Amino acid sequence: MSTPSPKLQLFGHFASLARTLGNEHRLELLELLAQSPQSVEVLATRTGLAFANVSQHLQHLKKAGLIVGHREGKNVRYSLRDGPIIEAITAIQNLAEHNMAEVKSVIHGYFHRLDDMEAIDMAELMKRLDSESVTLLDVRPEDEYRAGHLPNAVNITVEELESRLSELPPGQQIVAYCRGPYCILSFKAVQSLRQRGFNVRRLVDGFPEWKAAGFPIETAAV
Repeated sequence: MSTPSPKLQLFGHFASLARTLGNEHRLELLELLAQSPQSVEVLATRTGLAFANVSQHLQHLKKAGLIVGHREGKNVRYSLRDGPIIEAITAIQNLAEHNMAEVKSVIHGYFHRLDDMEAIDMAELMKRLDSESVTLLDVRPEDEYRAGHLPNAVNITVEELESRLSELPPGQQIVAYCRGPYCILSFKAVQSLRQRGFNVRRLVDGFPEWKAAGFPIETAAV
């Protein structure tokens, strides 16, 4: 039996990586780990998956070289490895949006129903930040916000919005963002704030895409 050519060997490795990424739960775990290092317990809570299932998915991602575990006492926290991981996931999403009718149906039938106004892209937001004509609203959990967020963003979760409306300037446009382009948290925040009369739009992408694009970020003191 002949040895596969170097090209086919490479294609085999590429296919192996694609198989690892070919699972909706692993993609969700990568999205969460792109926000901040997290433990299996936290990931299980945020995904609704069983602890054992999360552990198994993490081992597949670790074997593929996509994540790494850091031991902290008795616990292990996982984070993304360096490399164009977010860019690869974004490419998959863009390809699916362009080619798959099922994906288009979900986006137009669900996400556009929640927010049919054109979202702000990262380039436009960067210009707005330079002119200080916008307030950024980060609706992710506090631990994710502290690990990294857009410059001068205010951190208010969707659950806290009603009790903390006074912290948002009524006369300035608000741009809400969260974990990524399909993160439902920012859609809910936009919907809630518009019902209360705020001028609010959603950022097309989330924190990981902003960071991957090389735009400035900040971290909060623990």
